[in-house]
Amino acid sequence: MTLLRGLGRQAAAVFIALCLVSLFADMTYEGGRSVIGSYLAGLGAWSLVAGAVALGDLLNYVFRGVGGFLSKYVRSGRGYWALVFLGYGINLLAVPALALAGRWEVALALVMLERAGKGLRTPLRDAVLAEVTEPLGRGKGFGIHELMDQLGAVSGPLIVAASLTSGRGYPATYSLLAIPAAASLTCLAIASLKYPKPKAVGAGRGVRSGRLGRGFWSLTAVTAALAFGFIHWALVAYYARTSLRVPAYGIAAAYALAMGADAASALPAGYIYDRVGLKSLYAAPPLALAAVATLLLGRPWLGAWGSLIASSLMWGVSMGFYETVSRAALAEAVEAGLRPYAYGMYGLAYGLAWGAGNLAMGALLATYPAGVAALSLAAQALSLAILAALTGRGGVRVEPS
Repeated sequence: MTLLRGLGRQAAAVFIALCLVSLFADMTYEGGRSVIGSYLAGLGAWSLVAGAVALGDLLNYVFRGVGGFLSKYVRSGRGYWALVFLGYGINLLAVPALALAGRWEVALALVMLERAGKGLRTPLRDAVLAEVTEPLGRGKGFGIHELMDQLGAVSGPLIVAASLTSGRGYPATYSLLAIPAAASLTCLAIASLKYPKPKAVGAGRGVRSGRLGRGFWSLTAVTAALAFGFIHWALVAYYARTSLRVPAYGIAAAYALAMGADAASALPAGYIYDRVGLKSLYAAPPLALAAVATLLLGRPWLGAWGSLIASSLMWGVSMGFYETVSRAALAEAVEAGLRPYAYGMYGLAYGLAWGAGNLAMGALLATYPAGVAALSLAAQALSLAILAALTGRGGVRVEPS
């Protein structure tokens, strides 16, 4: 395969297996998340509760910190993969369990559980990806992974939209998502057998310093500011359903469109990163702001459907750039043995910012929607200012350990 030229047979097999893990996993939980805002609205929740879904993502990122912290004490490949399996198991099985939720409190609790599982396994998986994709160029490697990831994120919402359109309802629709969940766990088992002992296992003891450097924290500040003003899809779905009056299947289709835009932008973002470095991240903050402004202010010119579609496209491209570029850059900002820990700490800071920003947006959405756009404008301006200072002094690369 031309895209994987340079990888050895074992590394290619592990990389493909992990890409399939993410494809099926995203099919599962992104399918469920595509309509969680409207599902909560149907269960009697109000806008602040929909905004509180972002707390699930905060929990996701808190548990990235937990996973990264625990990785420093794992001394065997078996223990390393056990943490990954635990995270994926919780992450994936909580989604079809939403079929049994009859109250918004139960549904919200399952969302929180699903996000915690995702957080636990993500830094450890990303550290393995950083190891096996090094010969490709990390931008390209993470771009391919993000592309596969988002193919699942597109197909999952489309499955949900088709199921809802056929009249199955939310419980039956969530039950269907048990199938890709099982496929993801099967591919994960293959990856663990092909790569039984990641290099990160116990490697933290041999690095020059146990501290994360200035480049790491500067990059984290850039994306934390971006996250504070990046509207959560649960709020997009809530606003689209309650104010734009878009039906639930339309919201799921719009989410699939956003994930398609993410997928389409991921590989170009990776190639651009490999050529120009962190400057490739300049695209993300303006697009994140435009997504908010179009959703809330675009109806007089674009109509309800047009506002949602245009917002979804910009939302997805912004996500494609920052997820691909930040993961590639983080791998080069810290020494190899600290990567799982670094991914975890980065995720924790990012999640705190995203959770706080979306709680504020949820409260503003109920009283002063234009304030959401103003908040996003301030946050993205700050993100661009920090990024300009960081790229002006050469980026985040460090000498290898």
